[in-house]
Amino acid sequence: MSYTIEKRDKGYLLFTITRNEKRNAINYDVMNGIGAAIKRASEDDSKALIITGEGDQAFCSGGDLSVFHLLHTKEEAYSMLSKMAAILYSLLTLPIPTIALINGSSIGGGCELAAACDFRLARNGIKAGFVQGKQAITTGWGGGAILAEKLPAANAMKMLMDAELQTAEELKASGFIDNLFEKDALKSCEAYLEKILAKDLRVLKSYKRIWTRKWEESKLRERIEEEVRNCALLWESDAHHDYVNRFMNKD
Repeated sequence: MSYTIEKRDKGYLLFTITRNEKRNAINYDVMNGIGAAIKRASEDDSKALIITGEGDQAFCSGGDLSVFHLLHTKEEAYSMLSKMAAILYSLLTLPIPTIALINGSSIGGGCELAAACDFRLARNGIKAGFVQGKQAITTGWGGGAILAEKLPAANAMKMLMDAELQTAEELKASGFIDNLFEKDALKSCEAYLEKILAKDLRVLKSYKRIWTRKWEESKLRERIEEEVRNCALLWESDAHHDYVNRFMNKD
């Protein structure tokens, strides 16, 4: 199993990617695990869903290229991309607050996962970025469309087009990170959520519905689908396959 799901005493559900040796990269097992956590959180009385990564080196390093390098055609890529995009849209529209607890570096698809959460908390000193542009592809799990909903246009556009890692302080200034912490990640997250977790679940769901309704009306799901298809086209390009080959053959 590449993940754990725990119900904590304070009333939230904790999902942890447990692939520290792979810098908590996402494979199909992790995808299914996120889906399972979303399902459980939507069915029980959890007041929040927190997503984090094992250890203190990486929150999530994106898609596991040791798995996904086997995808060559746009059809093969689309199957994987659309699966994860559907999961992230379910996460985005989960009727309770969601938190990305960024305890280490967050790269590429890891930032897409974080963007789909309502709040992003990061440890001082981490770096994160939407680096997909360096791989000759775009965000392919819906992260670009989601980011456009959450950040000012210029901030989101520059972050995506630069395709560079940024410091936690820079990401907070741009609006991507909501709060910084120093040491104990979970305790810091619990402190950030203390007042939220004290509220009636029906209140939290009613407020969350304001945003999910907005995203439904603005046809965000359709925009994500367009993003997935565009990424799938780029995925089968020579430029992307050259990048993947260099990555797989590096020392």
